[in-house]
Amino acid sequence: MTDGFAGRLPSAAIAVAAVFFVLGGHAVAQDSPADTAGTTPIVFDARVVGDSNRTRFVADLTDVADAAVFTLADPYRIVVDMSEVGFRLPETAGQDGRGLFSAFRYGLISPGKSRIVLDVTGPVKVDKSFVVAPAEDQPARLVIDVVPTSRESFLEANRAYRDSLSVEGAAKRDRALVAAGKGENQGPTVILDPGHGGIDTGAKGRGGGVEKDLTLAFAQVLGEKLKATGRYNVLFTRTDDSFVALGDRVAIARENDADLFVSIHANSFRGRSIRGAIVYTVSDGASDKMAAEIAASENQADVLSGIDIAEEDSNEVMDILLDLTRRETRNFGTVFARNLVNELKTATPMFKVPHQQAGFKVLEAPDVPSAMIELGFVSNAEDEKLLKSEAWRDKTATSVVRAIDDFFEKKLAQRGGQ
Repeated sequence: MTDGFAGRLPSAAIAVAAVFFVLGGHAVAQDSPADTAGTTPIVFDARVVGDSNRTRFVADLTDVADAAVFTLADPYRIVVDMSEVGFRLPETAGQDGRGLFSAFRYGLISPGKSRIVLDVTGPVKVDKSFVVAPAEDQPARLVIDVVPTSRESFLEANRAYRDSLSVEGAAKRDRALVAAGKGENQGPTVILDPGHGGIDTGAKGRGGGVEKDLTLAFAQVLGEKLKATGRYNVLFTRTDDSFVALGDRVAIARENDADLFVSIHANSFRGRSIRGAIVYTVSDGASDKMAAEIAASENQADVLSGIDIAEEDSNEVMDILLDLTRRETRNFGTVFARNLVNELKTATPMFKVPHQQAGFKVLEAPDVPSAMIELGFVSNAEDEKLLKSEAWRDKTATSVVRAIDDFFEKKLAQRGGQ
């Protein structure tokens, strides 16, 4: 995949004085622009106008913000990185396409930086891009005009600026911050990985449940319970509403010599009657069609968030030793998954086939036993209600602690018998 800098937008630089946690994509009670003066700029309206010959994206803001535009191919996207802004847009904003834009998403990409990702129907040229300062009764505006171009021209424009861009720089700096230090506890290191975050909202339920919020809430409860045992060194891939790339999540586990990696997600599927928790482990294939579809959806998180996935391709050479390590690690992951199923079923409804396998990128660390807990289906009203319940979180997190305890007790006993 190729990316490139299409232009830095002329705007008045601003100092972001207030911290604003973006609620990526869900509606918030709107204030008037006057109500938000002196705080983080707010995007309060966004629209697409034009046709397939020329299409314009316009975002209205309460104040100007620094912004830079670049493009990504395969799939074709336009990405706008901005100094931190808030979004107060309708739930359905960005879902309907027009002209050369098919959809757009938005949210926090890293502390102090927000992102808008615009999906385009094919190779385009950013013909104009600028920010207009507010004047009289008109708000500040971000404007991006695109016109069709050839793939060759699209890629050539990207190549010219590739070295000047650092798309993943902020995410990698965040990774170093989250992963810093092992803490005082010398017990096994357990990495908790709340799925999604920031611009990547994950699945959404009809009752207002948003996967990125539900997974973080559960991880926080689970983390406190694990710390309370005094037996584990607990680290998180994220502790707030920030985006973390899939490769960075794996790297956090490996760089901290993790003994266990637990990824926490919530499912969504077409059939609203489908419900129950599922535990996934990684494999080259998939247990069934649904498992394959869910893995494919989860693996698209970086693409949807404007990350150049070409940079994430591993150059690791597979040798005999690494292959043996990977096999042993996957076996440990399977043992842990069985523990999870046995304990989770005492606390929450389970899917009819509770342990499944698929090619989840986030579970691919070759030397860290890993499993993913899909807590339930937010597409199911009953499951969504449970996932939003504090009492359910407490009970279910306790069952996961028991599964982790059992995993390390058996592992220790196995080593003692050797």
